[in-house]
Amino acid sequence: MQANGTGGQEPEPQMPCRNGESSSAVAVHSNGLLSSANNGLPSTESPASDSNIKKKKRLSQSDEDVIRLIGQHLHGLGLNQTVDLLMQESGCRLEHPAATKFRNHVMEGEWEKAESDLNELKALMHSPSAVVRMKFLLLQQKYLEYLEDGKVLEALQVLRAELTPLKYNTERIHILSGYLMCSNSDDLRAKAEWEGKGTASRSKLLDKLQTYLPPSVMLPPRRLQTLLRQAVELQRDRCLYHNTKLDSGLDSVSLLIDHVCSRKQFPCYTQQILTEHCNEVWFCKFSNDGTKLASGSKDTTVIIWQVDPETHQLKQLKTLEGHAYGVSYLAWSPDDTYLIACGPDDCSELWLWNVQTGELRTKMSQSHEDSLTSVAWNPDGKRFVTGGQRGQFYQCDLDGNLLDSWEGVRVQCLWCLNDGRTVLASDTHQRIRGYNFEDLTDRNIVQEDHPIMSFTVSKNGRLALLNVATQGVHLWDLQDRVLVRKYQGVTQGFYTIHSCFGGYNEDFIASGSEDHKVYIWHKRSELPIAELTGHTRTVNCVSWNPVLPSLMASASDDGTIRVWGPAPFLDSQETEGLTGMNLLV
Repeated sequence: MQANGTGGQEPEPQMPCRNGESSSAVAVHSNGLLSSANNGLPSTESPASDSNIKKKKRLSQSDEDVIRLIGQHLHGLGLNQTVDLLMQESGCRLEHPAATKFRNHVMEGEWEKAESDLNELKALMHSPSAVVRMKFLLLQQKYLEYLEDGKVLEALQVLRAELTPLKYNTERIHILSGYLMCSNSDDLRAKAEWEGKGTASRSKLLDKLQTYLPPSVMLPPRRLQTLLRQAVELQRDRCLYHNTKLDSGLDSVSLLIDHVCSRKQFPCYTQQILTEHCNEVWFCKFSNDGTKLASGSKDTTVIIWQVDPETHQLKQLKTLEGHAYGVSYLAWSPDDTYLIACGPDDCSELWLWNVQTGELRTKMSQSHEDSLTSVAWNPDGKRFVTGGQRGQFYQCDLDGNLLDSWEGVRVQCLWCLNDGRTVLASDTHQRIRGYNFEDLTDRNIVQEDHPIMSFTVSKNGRLALLNVATQGVHLWDLQDRVLVRKYQGVTQGFYTIHSCFGGYNEDFIASGSEDHKVYIWHKRSELPIAELTGHTRTVNCVSWNPVLPSLMASASDDGTIRVWGPAPFLDSQETEGLTGMNLLV
């Protein structure tokens, strides 16, 4: 360890019930809703006699909604006779007759009739002004289909006499006019990013048109599938141990049970104990591609470990020697070609290794009075910043040449943001400031009440994870500059402990602790979801594999690196008896 002293119901239409009429007639059912048959959606006819109608149970609004959703889904599957029976027995309708007529005219490309339908739909809209937008979308489709068919004069007439007089979305009209120059239909579809005349583009058009109509008139497309997908996503978000990518479709999940991830799939069980270091292990870090782990120790060595892609077991690949002061911090270059090693407070040197060849490319020291204890790579992979607590930090190239320097900053930890310009530095004033080497400006971003021992930043650059002396682990929003969460459980004094984001989508946070444990939290919850035991001294650093979300490593003063993964393949009774993990919910 390193010590550091710093909609409601519509009015019921008065229309007659079906009594010997043709199948295309409109009918009134027990709940007062209309139906229309043979017009693209199933008929929803009801028994003709008033006595039968009166016997029907009045459905609640939610029941009607569910029936309509089921009907829409069945209709999409082509089970139209089943939908007919469902609507007939329930007395519901899938959509307003005017909407059904409109749908059919759009899908059949009968644009004049579809425009005429808008007048009937206008009275049913929340915003009658939406008719102009809907008409614009219809005419745009009509215009593109004329162009695809080679009917340039007709398309030009639509553009000049119908679209332009709407005085809506002039910028789009200019773009549409440019399509007149397309050499062929393939060119048109490519430039317009359009599927071409047919069912696909007209279905997409209907999806857009529907957004202007109340759901009581026309249901949003694929509404049941949307609701089910939202339910699955919500269950996944609430699952404390969800650590894998979930397909956006529904085919990969069961809708018959709630989504629950087994804790046995979570990286909480010791897979390996690496004992090759012969003294305290101060730092470990997986490469950006997840294929290697680098560890630095008080024993003055850096060990590169290879990750087996199949078994996820680690084996020693090479040892980098010569760090007289010990290795307290490591940073992989963005392409994983290089690795920079820094030492503890009294170390004025920095080493830059070529990982592939094992050769030392640069050994840098600006002054024997410096301390170079932290480093961060610029996203371009050609520059890095380094500094320490003796009042300076530098920007250098791969050969260690000094490009810029910032004096008067006692640096504890550094990070380069994705913009390639901003460097974040935590200092002895219990803050993180942003420094811009291009315009030589700096600004305060985070202010804590206690020393910041280390920090790391999420991949998207939005969140910062801080280990704060005597306080534990804090999560900050760098954009809004607010403290988001304080995580509980970890023991953090004045030793330098490094925490990390990890898991799929960086949904989890892990940190070492002075009580010899590794703590894991879900990012949204302040209470730990797991405490990993096994180390016998302070855990200085935790690194989560950025590619394999079920693989994690921790480095400790006990001289070991523990590799954590899912539970071994055992029956449930045996697995429950595994040691090395306490779960807190």
